[in-house]
Amino acid sequence: MKMHRTASRSRQRGLSFLGLVFLAVLALMALAIVVRSVPIFLEYASAKKAIQKAKDGISVADARETFDRAAAIGDVHSIKGSDLEVSKQGDKIAVSFKYSREIHLFGPAYLTYRFEAQTE
Repeated sequence: MKMHRTASRSRQRGLSFLGLVFLAVLALMALAIVVRSVPIFLEYASAKKAIQKAKDGISVADARETFDRAAAIGDVHSIKGSDLEVSKQGDKIAVSFKYSREIHLFGPAYLTYRFEAQTE
């Protein structure tokens, strides 16, 4: 009988308490990064919508003003109308931007997102 118990214990699989704590810490770190990243991606989506509205402007200055109005509504703070690259191609206006945002993780470690978009 003793042999049977030892054999069944060696086949047991599972997670130790320290393993569970380690996985919980990793899951909390990943959740913290996701929670801090969501507003950044929402802002990027709003900035993309704002340049789509800005491309309908008549002039370069009008496109920048239109972007600033749309950015204020969309709560975009990372980029302004003066940061846009606006060019006129024939009778159409092309608008693009590039910017980056950082999330401080710990100590000297940062997570950097680089965004760019342009109208077609």
